[in-house]
Amino acid sequence: MIAILIALAWQNAAVPPAGEEPVAPYERADANAGATPFRGDAMWQAFGGAAGVHAIVDDLVSTNTADPRITDIFKNRDLVRLRRTLFEQFCYILDGGCHYSGQTMAQSHKDMGIQQADMAALVENLQAAMRRHHVPMAAQNRLLAKLAPMHREIVAR
Repeated sequence: MIAILIALAWQNAAVPPAGEEPVAPYERADANAGATPFRGDAMWQAFGGAAGVHAIVDDLVSTNTADPRITDIFKNRDLVRLRRTLFEQFCYILDGGCHYSGQTMAQSHKDMGIQQADMAALVENLQAAMRRHHVPMAAQNRLLAKLAPMHREIVAR
């Protein structure tokens, strides 16, 4: 609950959280999360609530930055912001009561040159993180189905 309150407090803050680099102003909206939320709290509970989602996000970011296939994508990136906005995005989509304060998928991935193979590695890493944190397979698949259409805005053609 504290994590959710912190995320909500920073949603409209002019100063970024400690360790997070400032960015140019942009319109903040839940629609930027790239998917509509599930209804009810079943998915949020399947992911272990705030503690579970934080653990999955931390695991995912650590795995991605160590993965030789995609580590270069994460070099010189604001990993504090990445962890915060990924948590917000997952929390929002899983109907955990959060709002998403990040940029659109197109804005946040602009000029990163992400290719289909990079996206496949990231999805593999997300699946592994969800398995390690005991998210039921049906819940994993439901989240992945929500996230899958985002590849159109993330993958460079």
